Amino acid sequence: MAMKIRLARGGSKKRPFYRIVAADSRMPRDGRFIEKLGSYNPLLPKDSEDRVKMDLDKIKAWLDKGAQPTDRVARMLEAAGVIDKKERSNPKKGAPGKKAQDRAEEKAAKAAAAAEAPAADEAPADAAPAAETTE
Repeated sequence: MAMKIRLARGGSKKRPFYRIVAADSRMPRDGRFIEKLGSYNPLLPKDSEDRVKMDLDKIKAWLDKGAQPTDRVARMLEAAGVIDKKERSNPKKGAPGKKAQDRAEEKAAKAAAAAEAPAADEAPADAAPAAETTE
């Protein structure tokens, strides 16, 4: 039986409230669970103590039994210091979007054209005095 420590949604429409539960991974998200381990209220301010409440002893016991936390619960446990922080790889996060890349290419093309235009204007101006000195 694959055990998960995950969030089970409650609350009314557009007013979410989550229970942190230990459940069989095959059960529905809001369905049957084995034990309630805490709660999470995303509507409260981030610095509020009541935003995330966890029974850390029960969570540690479930982790020792082999339960796997979901990504969101793992982040909460990392913030609480229960588990070590995991290195996450998201290489596309820092890359600009398609429109921003197109704007950058246009700007680079304009800068290159502007750099070539004064160079072309300066070249004939330099060549003309050189021709006068040879006479």
